[in-house]
Amino acid sequence: MHSKPPPPTKQKTSVGTTAEPVSIRLQRAMALHQSGHLLQAKVMYENILSTQPRNADALSLLAIVATQSGDHALAIETINKAIKIDPSNAGYYLNRGSAQKSLNQLTDAVASFNKAIVFKPAYAEAYSNRGVAQRELKQLTDAIASFNKAIAIDPGFAEAYSNKGHALRDHKQLEAAVASCDKAIAIKPNFAEAHSNRGNALRELNQLEAALASYDKAIAIKPDFAEAHSNRGLALQDCHQLDAALTSFDRAIALNPNYLESYFSKSQALLLGGDFDAGWALYEWRWKCKSTGLTKRKFHQPSWLGVESLKDKTILLYGEQGLGDTLQFCRYASLVAALGARVIIEAPKVLLEILRGLEGVSEVVANGSTLPAFDYHSPLLSLPWVFKTNISTIPSNQAYLKGDADFAIQWAEKLGVKTKPRVGIAWSGSGTHTNDHNRSIELSNLLPHLPEGLEYVSLQKELREVDKATLKNSPNFRHFGEDLHDFSDTAALCGLMDFVISVDTSVAHLSAALGRPTWVLLPYSPDWRWLLNRTDSPWYSSVKLYRQQAANDWESVLGILQSDLSKLTGVL
Repeated sequence: MHSKPPPPTKQKTSVGTTAEPVSIRLQRAMALHQSGHLLQAKVMYENILSTQPRNADALSLLAIVATQSGDHALAIETINKAIKIDPSNAGYYLNRGSAQKSLNQLTDAVASFNKAIVFKPAYAEAYSNRGVAQRELKQLTDAIASFNKAIAIDPGFAEAYSNKGHALRDHKQLEAAVASCDKAIAIKPNFAEAHSNRGNALRELNQLEAALASYDKAIAIKPDFAEAHSNRGLALQDCHQLDAALTSFDRAIALNPNYLESYFSKSQALLLGGDFDAGWALYEWRWKCKSTGLTKRKFHQPSWLGVESLKDKTILLYGEQGLGDTLQFCRYASLVAALGARVIIEAPKVLLEILRGLEGVSEVVANGSTLPAFDYHSPLLSLPWVFKTNISTIPSNQAYLKGDADFAIQWAEKLGVKTKPRVGIAWSGSGTHTNDHNRSIELSNLLPHLPEGLEYVSLQKELREVDKATLKNSPNFRHFGEDLHDFSDTAALCGLMDFVISVDTSVAHLSAALGRPTWVLLPYSPDWRWLLNRTDSPWYSSVKLYRQQAANDWESVLGILQSDLSKLTGVL
């Protein structure tokens, strides 16, 4: 982002007590500014403004000092004064946009960058900065176009190539992201941020050794680069090198105690390694990290973290992340109720019916509906921390959800007479999940590993385009799609299956919470809840885990799955 003082425009000599021309005083102040003496420069800018309050350059430079000092609100206020004096100065709008972006006023920042471009159409830096703001707004196509425009104006703009790589990675164009970062590095070999961005794209491509090499290069160039240390920790975690990953996270935190992502990343490494005592406490950092996309709910009532008595009180428990998280952690409702509380659960509408029979729950309400009166509230994923859960004290690892009997009867009639073992399958999750490219499988890759002699039933409500044609050409694979209105329908189907096979998605949690035999297919770098190096789960007694033994290696997993399924053929 723009932060260097621009050269001053020609100004009149001060009419104050000093005879020194304002232009000279401004140059002296800028020299101090550029050498890092912000306080002295600020004093000189203010002195100039005391005699020339309409000196737009002094106002602009004072705004830059405010930005560099972290006072972005003052920066905006000051630069607006400069804009009133000189409304056609493109640099002023650029600096205002930078301050607005720092305050997360992203839409306003884009408008300021657009204004800068109006007055200076070939303003590469304004296009690049606009792209950064658009990326944070998740306007990825627009962001990439902005970076391309900046590069067209200035083909040697390494920062634009690096930032474009960042946006391309978000857009899941991973090879293109690596290529863009490579271009940035070719222009500017010692560009630490580009090396780190390159590592991020390589990590998502599961090229973990290459990703680690990129992070190491970034750190060699810039040893105090906290973000690169933290990213390196993520790659090490993907390699199952948890101790080394924790060391990298700790190094990032030591370098920048305000780099919030490292605390959250460290929590997941600890939980993945089974260190729940340390992991749950750090997991509370999820509320402060941009990457999680979570916002802590604000209620007039206080939050409950296990301190206050709940006897004769009403508490609201609410899901905060995906459907699978709600299904996994709703089990804690019974522990909360045992403390004397009346428990209300707020959840997505598709989960309401399946949660109504949950032990300890008095009322279930849909997200977005008017909430009943309550005394305290707590997000579901904070409850393991509240109850000091470790691997040996996980509650309700048997069946804790129940399907509806009437739904079961209706679905039994729909399925018809059973003539062979039934296997329910969910092969993909939400495409918006950050790890979906690792956890989901295309149906065309799965089908060759499903032996004959079994009846296969799709548990997917929605199909991806790539799977529709495959399913259409697989008449022996039954799919009910829109007949699955909510999770009560899915629960009824799970209850009628001999086995449920699922990738790491909500269907796996539903089936396991119902106590159904559930085989979960996991990527090499799994979510923390599945731990490492085990074929069972302490969270669910009916689960069997099938793990990749190397990144992207679904073939060996599906081969073992095929062998186990073959043992079921002809058994009824």
